Amino acid sequence: MTDPQPSGAPPEEPSVEPPVAPVPYVPAYGTASLADLPGSLLASLGLPTGNTLALEPAPRVCLFLVDGLGAELLAAHPGAAPFLSAHLRRTLTAGFPSSTTTSLATLGTGAPPGEHGMVGVQMAVPGEGRLFNCLRWTAPGLPIDPDVWQPAPTVYQRMAEAGIEPAYVAPAWFDGTGLTRAVYRGMRHRAAESPGERVEAVRQALRETAFVTVYYGEVDRVGHVSGWGGGEWLEQLAVVDRMAERIAEALPPGAVLYVTADHGMVNATDKVDVDRRPDLLEGVRMLGGEARARHVYTAPGAASTVLEAWREALRGRAWVVTREEAVSAGWFGRRVRREWLGRIGDVVAVPYGECVIVSSAAEPVEASLIGYHGSLTPAEQNVPLVEIRR
Repeated sequence: MTDPQPSGAPPEEPSVEPPVAPVPYVPAYGTASLADLPGSLLASLGLPTGNTLALEPAPRVCLFLVDGLGAELLAAHPGAAPFLSAHLRRTLTAGFPSSTTTSLATLGTGAPPGEHGMVGVQMAVPGEGRLFNCLRWTAPGLPIDPDVWQPAPTVYQRMAEAGIEPAYVAPAWFDGTGLTRAVYRGMRHRAAESPGERVEAVRQALRETAFVTVYYGEVDRVGHVSGWGGGEWLEQLAVVDRMAERIAEALPPGAVLYVTADHGMVNATDKVDVDRRPDLLEGVRMLGGEARARHVYTAPGAASTVLEAWREALRGRAWVVTREEAVSAGWFGRRVRREWLGRIGDVVAVPYGECVIVSSAAEPVEASLIGYHGSLTPAEQNVPLVEIRR
């Protein structure tokens, strides 16, 4: 028998192929996305618009928006939501990023992110060198006018022009905020706090108008803090299920209830903290977006260097592309309006798996969370559309 290696030579290292990155789950704009729902709802109420989702006519509609209730999350726990699980549902995609601010603007305008311009939770104000948080509606320097930042007419304004006075059932403090003004223009706000109060507010509103939206955010809040799928999260899922059942019972004859969400969620176990990674900060002027969908704004002339560094550091954990690549791939829709391009990072970093990109110094609360969303994975993109007719 011959020795395959010279005497004393170190053993050969087995070759290890790098992990194959999954393919981004690009939203189904134009066929089955949240951007297609508002127009279809208008059509179901008799307004002259496209009906991409082929919704059946109805004299009155209630849209129950459950923050954070992804389709895969709901399907994983049918026992906690027997009412919703007993009804047929289809799946829509949220849009990119799969986050509340973007999805609310999508539902409010009936347009994908590239059209309405709400392309992240934190975005650069083009030409001003500052970040704008559109969830909190805060930015250093001069305030941001909601009508200017998101100028597209809303579907609720279209309803009002057609003689329908849409109602929005949500906590009192939502009324008058910048985000509400940007995405819910044309809605009549009805303050309601507890689940029971919201159900009763919906019941009353449906006696007076043909369209009501009711919002519930505790599923998302608990998922962020404790992770989705745990005991407290399941309790909130049960609350949502009971709310949906009670709203359905209160529907006038012929009315329909649609239950949907703005995004899903993943539980993170792999946190990349940019504040502990000098290689990820070199050449970076501002870090925007959120933990699962980062906008990286670079110093002049540093874009290619930053792109290379981020790709190397996040290989096997995130899709890292240029602004142009993200736009051409259709992540924000079929097109992005020219005036919105500066809001998108020079580099866009989108983790997959259980990875998140955090900034412990600038965003300590966000960095401490368990549940996250924003990316292009099925768990975050897929949202349910449950239909219940009276």
